[in-house]
Formats: sequence, structure tokens, C-alpha cells
Amino acid sequence: MSAEPKALRRTGEAAALEEQIEELQLRVSQAEERRRALIHIMGDLNESNRRLGDQRKAMLHILKDSHRSNLRLEDSRKAMIHIMGDLRSTTQVMERREQELRDKQEQLVQAGKLATLGELTTGVAHELNNPLNNIGLYVGNVIDRIHMGELPTESARADLEKAMEQVRKATEIISHLRTFGRAAPVTFEAVDVDEVIERALSLMQEQLRLRAIDVDLDLCPDELVVHGNPIQLEQVFINLLTNARDALTEVPEARKKIRIVSSLEGDGIRIVFEDTGPGIPTEIAKRVFDPFFTTKEVGTGTGLGLSITYSIVKEHGGEISLSKTPGGGATFTVEVPVYGDGAEALLR
Repeated sequence: MSAEPKALRRTGEAAALEEQIEELQLRVSQAEERRRALIHIMGDLNESNRRLGDQRKAMLHILKDSHRSNLRLEDSRKAMIHIMGDLRSTTQVMERREQELRDKQEQLVQAGKLATLGELTTGVAHELNNPLNNIGLYVGNVIDRIHMGELPTESARADLEKAMEQVRKATEIISHLRTFGRAAPVTFEAVDVDEVIERALSLMQEQLRLRAIDVDLDLCPDELVVHGNPIQLEQVFINLLTNARDALTEVPEARKKIRIVSSLEGDGIRIVFEDTGPGIPTEIAKRVFDPFFTTKEVGTGTGLGLSITYSIVKEHGGEISLSKTPGGGATFTVEVPVYGDGAEALLR
């Protein structure tokens, strides 16, 4: 009976030992798993540290590049400041030279006006002589009647009124000449083109009459208004009339004719000056607007008329061209914008 309990005890102890062994094996297995997990984590940490190291190196490289870029930017900024200074100086020089050029152009235009006045002197003197002779005649009649003791009131008043009318006519001629020849600042305003053409013709008509030149004036019935300077535009038309007059010098009297036409073409105004002269050869036509170019003999032309005309037309936002007149002769066409917002934009 005593041997059987001992066997039971040994069996229980063996079972307990096996449980302990299994528990130890489980712990060892868990410890191994934790060790492996820890090794894996350490590997990840090493990889992260390696990446952080690479990123740090990259950041240091970026910082160096940024520093170099900042240095380059600073150099560029200094260079830009220097360039801006040079540009400011250059702009000031250009503005000064542009002003000098404008002054020279105005002086050239004024010289052209004075040269034109010089050419007009003979005709204007003759034109002034007529009203002066008439004034002398009417006033002389009144004086003679006073000396004779005969001074009918109505007759004397009629003679004196006629004399005053001739004084007004002479005054208008002189005022026109003074206005045209005066050196004044160039200002732009609304200008009736046809009125300017008629004023230019009034200064030239005596010269044209003395040379037996017929003028055909075909002006537009509508009002043609440009934004411009009336004196400069008058100079343009006088120059074109003078050019046409000179072109007709050798033409037979029966064929001496100048035709002036003004018209409204869309948003522009066209003024045409045609003559029946010999025309202008193609090789010369290319240079007619060049300064100081002339085909006239020395001492008879400055070569400035058409050059000044071209410059003035351009300042008014327009164009001038030369072509052949059908049947022979030369045609100068001036085109300028109608007064309005578009014309002012072209001038700016």
C-alpha cells in the first residue's frame, strides 16, 4: 500500500515539473521574440539615424547654397543699383538732348518761316501798295475839296470810309505777316484746315498772279478740323504752294495751274496739292524730304522747305507723300487725323 502513494507523488511532481518546463520554454520563446523585435527596432533606429544624417548633410549643403545665392543676390542687387544709376543718368542726358533737338527743330522751323517771308516780300509789298494808293487817293480827294472850299458831307464821308476800309485791309495783311513770322511757343488747338489753306493762299496769291498761275481751289463743304498749330500748318501749305510755283517756272502760261483739294476720308483729312509742272524724277523724289536737299541753283533755295514740311506733318500725327500728277506734274498729299481722342493719342 505504501508504494502506490509514492508513485502518485512522483507522477504529480513530474507533471508539475513539465508545467514549469513548458512555462520556462514559453518565457524563453517570448524573450526571444522580444529580443528579435528589439533587434528590428534597433535596425530601424539605425536606418532612421542614417537618414537623419543624410538629411543633415543635405540641409548643410542647402544652407551653403542658400548662402552663396544670398551673396549672388547681394551682388546682383548692387549691380542693379549701379545699372539704375547709369540708366537715370542716361535718361537725363537723353531728355536734355531731346529738348535741345526740339529747340533746334523750332529754330529750324522759324528759320524756314523767315526764309518764306523773305520770298513773299515782293508780292506782299505789291499787295500793300494797292490799299496805300487807294488811301492816298481817297484822302487826297477830301483835301482837294477842302482847299476848293467844297466839302459835301456825304461825299467826304464816303471817301473817308473807303480809306478806312483800305486801312483795315493793310492792317490785316501786316497782322497776318507778323503772326506768321513771330517766334512763339508751339501750342495745339482745334484748327479749321480750309481756313488755314485760304490764309496761306492769301499770302501767296500776288506772287501766283504775277506769274500767271491759275489756282483751282476745291475745298470740302464739311468742316475739317484737326488738332494742331495753325501757324505751322500754314507754313506747310505755303511751302507746298512755293514748291508748286517754282515747278511751273518753265511751263507755258496756258498750262500753269495748281489744284488744291481737301476732303474727309474716314477718320482722316486729306489735302492734295497738284501742279502741272515737269514732275519730279524718281531718283530725286526719294530725297525731296531730306534736309538741305535742293535741285535749285546755289543761292535760290535752302533745301529746308519740304524737310520742315515733313517734320511738321509728322508732329501732327500725319503723313505726307509724293506722287505723279496724271498728265504730268507732281502731287503732294498730306493726311492728318480728324480732331478727337484718336488724333490726340497719335500726338502723344
